[in-house]
Amino acid sequence: MPWTHEGKPCLLSADEGGGGYLSQLADGLEAVQLAMGNDVLAHARKLLDDPTSPNAEVRYAAIRLAECLSDALRVAESRGMRLDDSDSDSPSEASA
Repeated sequence: MPWTHEGKPCLLSADEGGGGYLSQLADGLEAVQLAMGNDVLAHARKLLDDPTSPNAEVRYAAIRLAECLSDALRVAESRGMRLDDSDSDSPSEASA
């Protein structure tokens, strides 16, 4: 879920299965954010591959890439929190 304007995470307390409406909505939002990141990355690569791309367009793409990276890191952190919660009852496979 997106963070608040104060920089604090917006956490969703979901049922154990995580299949409720709000969980599905949050998962859908995360999927859209990641897909948009892929689209912005593809556009930025085209701009960067063209040495005649105007500086203003490259700068705009860089700003959008920074926003997408922020979204992707938020998604990764959120999913990491969910993994930590689900792994609390079982030993880590990484330590085996």
